[in-house]
Amino acid sequence: MTIRNQKQVVDALLTPEAYPEPTRKIELIQTHISFVFLTSRFVYKVKKAVNFGFLDFSTLAKRRSFCQKELEVNRRLCPEIYLKVVPINKSETIKIEGNGETIEYALKMRRLPEDAIMTRLLSEHKVDNKTIDKLAETIATFHLNAKTSSEINEFGSLKTITLNWDENFAQTKKYVGQTITDEEYQCLKRKVNKFMVANEQLFESRIKSGKIRDCHGDLHSGNIFITDKICIFDAIEFNDRFRYSDVASDVAFLAMDLDSKERRDLSDYLIERYIAGSKDLTLTSVLDFYKCYRAYVRGKVISFRIDDPDIDPKEKETDIADAHAYFRLAAEYARKM
Repeated sequence: MTIRNQKQVVDALLTPEAYPEPTRKIELIQTHISFVFLTSRFVYKVKKAVNFGFLDFSTLAKRRSFCQKELEVNRRLCPEIYLKVVPINKSETIKIEGNGETIEYALKMRRLPEDAIMTRLLSEHKVDNKTIDKLAETIATFHLNAKTSSEINEFGSLKTITLNWDENFAQTKKYVGQTITDEEYQCLKRKVNKFMVANEQLFESRIKSGKIRDCHGDLHSGNIFITDKICIFDAIEFNDRFRYSDVASDVAFLAMDLDSKERRDLSDYLIERYIAGSKDLTLTSVLDFYKCYRAYVRGKVISFRIDDPDIDPKEKETDIADAHAYFRLAAEYARKM
């Protein structure tokens, strides 16, 4: 099934009759890899039938497997939200947990209030140091308890880090002149490669001190609910290489996100409190490097949306501006490395 053939599933899931529980209005949110349906009480996430190389959802079996993986990795931080993987069946009609052939799968989640998402709270100036204290403690505790092994340690090696950057540069070359300038592209390649060559021992010391863990992988304010407790959701399931990383890379993502929203005060405080909770005293030596990496990946991922035929052209105009802002931020970090 291709994305185009998935259209019948998308059209069906925009109708209340397709759901196993009563619902009123249904909202559809698209990312470059998912269709996300918001009902009155739940969220159903369907993976797009795409293959980007680093991510392969091209077959039904793979989409089912990665739904299960997503459920598993996210229950570590949000067990109360991530419920189960459900089949989408087709007989006379298409229905979730219906009758007939299983033509697709979805991950079912409990819906939380959108006004509790950290991104919105930041825009409303409702995130303060007290919130950051709780968040830093949650992240530090998660990292300290996260799985590590000799296999996971390989993902913190200079070899793997270099592979990640080489892939970034290869996959964004086509966007030079669209979302990233040639000057930024060349500057980033030069600065990043110079830092990696000069700091091989630093990366090795991070491995030896147990800093490479099974992390979250996509830790930014859009993936954090702040209610009575902190809920960090949407961890990466589709590629272990993006989730197995230095804990510094994980926390640098959120710090970069706060920087991008012009809240460097909260970003600096987050790092201060995270170091206090984790006792990671060498984190700052790699912080700008990983902030640069996270900003670049963010720019890359948003750039991918330009090529998605299902995304409205008006949205793509915003995407181009957003991607360019992240690439500019990456270049800013690179100049400080």
